[in-house]
Amino acid sequence: MLIGKRLSGRYKILDMIGGGGMANVYLARDVILERDVAVKILRLDFASEEEFIRRFQREAQSATSLAHPNIVNIYDVGEENDIYYIVMEYVDGLTLKQYIQKHHPISVEKVLDIMLQLTSAVAHAHQNHIVHRDIKPQNILIDRNGNVKITDFGIAMALSATTITQTNSVLGSVHYLSPEQARGGMATKKSDIYSLGIVMFELLTGRLPFSGESAVSIALKHLQSNIPSPRRWNESIPQSVENIVIRATAKDPFQRYESAEEMAEDLRTALEPERLNEPKFIIPEDEEATKAIPIISSETTTPSLDETIVHHKNGEGKLGKQEKAKKKKRKKWPWFLFFFLIVLSLLGVLALTVLPDWLGPDEIEVPDLTGEELDNAISTLISLGFEVGDTTETPSNEIEKGKVIKTAPNAGKVVKEGTVVDLFISSGKETIRLVDFTGRSYEQVETFLKSQGFRSVTKKEVHHHQPEGTIVGQSPEPNTEVVPEETDIEFTVSIGPEKIVLKDLTNFNLQNLNAYAEATGLVINIVEEKYDDEVPIGFVISQSPEPGTELDKGDEVKVVVSKGKEEIPPKQVFREITIPYDAEPLGTPQEIQIFIEDINHSMTEPYETFYITETVKKRLEFFIAPGEKAGFKVIKDRNVIMDEVIPYPEEE
Repeated sequence: MLIGKRLSGRYKILDMIGGGGMANVYLARDVILERDVAVKILRLDFASEEEFIRRFQREAQSATSLAHPNIVNIYDVGEENDIYYIVMEYVDGLTLKQYIQKHHPISVEKVLDIMLQLTSAVAHAHQNHIVHRDIKPQNILIDRNGNVKITDFGIAMALSATTITQTNSVLGSVHYLSPEQARGGMATKKSDIYSLGIVMFELLTGRLPFSGESAVSIALKHLQSNIPSPRRWNESIPQSVENIVIRATAKDPFQRYESAEEMAEDLRTALEPERLNEPKFIIPEDEEATKAIPIISSETTTPSLDETIVHHKNGEGKLGKQEKAKKKKRKKWPWFLFFFLIVLSLLGVLALTVLPDWLGPDEIEVPDLTGEELDNAISTLISLGFEVGDTTETPSNEIEKGKVIKTAPNAGKVVKEGTVVDLFISSGKETIRLVDFTGRSYEQVETFLKSQGFRSVTKKEVHHHQPEGTIVGQSPEPNTEVVPEETDIEFTVSIGPEKIVLKDLTNFNLQNLNAYAEATGLVINIVEEKYDDEVPIGFVISQSPEPGTELDKGDEVKVVVSKGKEEIPPKQVFREITIPYDAEPLGTPQEIQIFIEDINHSMTEPYETFYITETVKKRLEFFIAPGEKAGFKVIKDRNVIMDEVIPYPEEE
């Protein structure tokens, strides 16, 4: 566990913030300079490749020379206890891949801004004779202010020299791989330009130009297929912008931009009015393009320069000349060999018959060194005239760590003085590596571990969504090395989901229902809405099952919700009235005012005012709400001549 560890006494690991095929990235604190840094730690499978490590250290050191606002600064490169790491500038933001996924569609102006920053960074690297070889959105960071930074220069360069198969080395990057890299050829500055073109395609469209079932099939498309038009997915892309993608991703490196600076210049002028509708860039026809492309299989490997064989004309080179010289020498030495063998045979007979009696060593017994400290055992063997051979550590449940278990030859055997004696030293009690037992039956695991001699196996029970009796946690954790006889292991075991006692949901409103469903995991369905004079609108009238019922997470609860009081429409009532004319002398106009009170009118203002010179009839219309009343009043020449209250008609 690296969290909390301090590398080189300086970089305190705080948290893991990312990971990939080659390395994991941690947020760390530089305790000397008091600043946050990112520490990239190589995975163990890469750390075991000596050639990769040497090249990685060399190239990472080289990448520290890159000082550019759009390149992640490398502060330090180091190693501690086989942990190889790079200390880099910490960028608080997203990878460009995450940015595309979050912000697509991205405006053309923003795409050009990002690409100008990228080409500026790549141009700076190329000026320093550094080729990235693995440009992709995952290796590009964008901070909260929109500043773009390329990372992983050192790792990408070191990876290009490893002995990994071509398929494995490009798996993560095959979508952005140049055709020459897909063939297994050398990556050049033009390869970085191709990758920039693919990144620009993805920024404009939110997708990759090629997909396939395997890395090999995608690599073949980079070799054989034309990049699709970005305007197919976004017609608003100006032709001048699409032309940049077309040229940067040309199959033939010679048809791409000569440099990242040239590509940047095209980006800067792409939105100038005179360029917006320029003709589509056509890649010149190349006769070489019709030649057969070598087949890439999953077994294809990157050839090493050391493996390159130079063939000379007529099959003869330096090796052929050396062979001729050797043939001349062969004729001279057979007679010399014959006489040498005769002399050697005579000496052998003499050694077997006479010398053993004169010079033979004394015979001595191998001592029993069981339980002795290693230093004492070595001293004893030397003092007795033995040669000390190999020292091998092996587990032992009987012998303490660091002490001798046995010797070879075995103790008590009589051997010649000077015999080599190998020592077997206890590495301590035999340990086993705990596997991850989660998801398994506790009863079966308990039986197995007791058979392995564990001191105790216990459990604590918890409610969990896993079935009853299933292990959901363990202590010690998986991959811990333990001595069974000295280890207590405790499991957290599920007793099934916790039962939920259903609450009384009456008078819960919709907001309360949603909160309760989220908190309990129950599924609440509104099966009916109906009018209710007592329960306000939106509140629960009834439920099924009843309150107090025990349920499991995911069970359904049905509720009926109130629509509030049912609204009864007002009734329409008509009244026929006769307004008499009685003015003196006849013909004198009389002023009439009619006042109405119902749901639409009030007595504060006249409903109608007019003059009569004869008796008239009027039909008045009223709208009366349930339980309410209506009424009218007629005033003639400021005298009330009619005043009536009209009740709500209960019957039709």
